[in-house]
Amino acid sequence: MENLYQGLISPFVDYLFMRRALVACLAIVLSSAPLGVLLMQRRLSLVGEALSHGTLPGIALAYLVGGIWLPGLTLGGAIAGLLIAVLSHFIAQKTVLQEDASFSGLYMIFLALGVLILSLKEGSIRLVHLLFGNVLAVDTSSLLFMAVVSSLTLLVLVLLYRPLIYECFDPCFMRSLGVSSAVYNAVFLTLVVINLVAAYQALGTLMALGIMMIPAVTARLLSQRLTNIFLISIGLSLLASYCGLILSYYFNWPSGPTIILSAGFFYGLAILKTL
Repeated sequence: MENLYQGLISPFVDYLFMRRALVACLAIVLSSAPLGVLLMQRRLSLVGEALSHGTLPGIALAYLVGGIWLPGLTLGGAIAGLLIAVLSHFIAQKTVLQEDASFSGLYMIFLALGVLILSLKEGSIRLVHLLFGNVLAVDTSSLLFMAVVSSLTLLVLVLLYRPLIYECFDPCFMRSLGVSSAVYNAVFLTLVVINLVAAYQALGTLMALGIMMIPAVTARLLSQRLTNIFLISIGLSLLASYCGLILSYYFNWPSGPTIILSAGFFYGLAILKTL
């Protein structure tokens, strides 16, 4: 028992940065996992990827203007993410392209722009930090921001749960009631954007979507009941976060990719179970 404690629990008891990293992951996954399930059910996984990568130029420009100032970085990322959503919808409305195609084109443009801005100004070190994050370096202000975003997201999801679920499974029913889904879709995408921005400090703009989507698709393989999918997704996210932090601590691996690979490991097990 003592060896088990030393190996699996002691790092979080002995080191403040490990406790902060674990709490940051908890704050991220409590809201990100349900959003990932809804993205999957609404067949908007590519939209999530586009929004995740599309925040990078906004974060990069905010960093160049104000440095490491959390409100500025948050505002820059949120504006860029919402801009890509608005532009994609506009292109889909005015051209022959479907919305998923317009998202696909725009997110690669925004990602390339963000990488270019950072590489020209700061070189590879800052670029790697923003792309892949560093959950072990999360400070108090970032942790507080993640907690506020998570709490706000969960509150909004509780209030809008029924219309969001109806839109997933029976959009015709919503239209028959004369209820416009545009407002609910806008609120939902806004929640996705601010959660991705909140997660970028810990997991980076490239990895943030992983903790949102991989546990969601894994949970879908393990259950068909929506309530169970939500619960399994949150549980798998927490387990992957814990495993990723422990592995990164003992093997000196980058924490963000290790957490995502841990989630990928459970995804692989779920696939094997269903074969």
